[in-house]
Amino acid sequence: MTSSLPRFETLSSTAKIIEAILFAAPSPVSVNEMATLLSLSPSAVKSELEDLRSYLLRHGHGITVIESAGGWRMATAEDVSEIVGAFRETAIAQKIRLSKAAVETLAVIAYNQPVTRSEIEELRGVRCERVIETLLSHALIRIAGRRKATGSPLLYRTTDRFLETFGVLSISELPTLEELDELAPVDEPHFVPVDEEERTNG
Repeated sequence: MTSSLPRFETLSSTAKIIEAILFAAPSPVSVNEMATLLSLSPSAVKSELEDLRSYLLRHGHGITVIESAGGWRMATAEDVSEIVGAFRETAIAQKIRLSKAAVETLAVIAYNQPVTRSEIEELRGVRCERVIETLLSHALIRIAGRRKATGSPLLYRTTDRFLETFGVLSISELPTLEELDELAPVDEPHFVPVDEEERTNG
């Protein structure tokens, strides 16, 4: 004896694929694009889209699919849109904005860590005390002990938040200095690692 699930109790494999496509897409996807990709007729894709929208609504999901700018995209469900909007505004306000000096200092630290402030300033040719404070406040760098040298200067390293912000799993995934040299214009200065002897002398 066979039984079938009620309509909208589950999604078809095609609707699941469409859902994944819309989730991954950076902009609205047209019905024709999906039809070509899935080897279906536009009318079949529209039917799957309506099934997907009904399924999300029926099961109380926080997202839905809507028509927008000549295509379809994922959107926040109407009943939670207000709180999501508030969250988005907060996230934008908290978004890290770094000056050119901060980015340069962060690069020096990333490629030479652990590194002291004096070593950073030697490489950049300018004082960077305030910039380091900014990077610390954003949790992009952390204090990683002190160097065994005169004055016992603080050492700085990048943090897990640095990796998250720049979309890498580890420092080893950053491009090498040789790769950066290939990408940079000929007249652009690049960051040179601190020599080991200089590290020892602090």
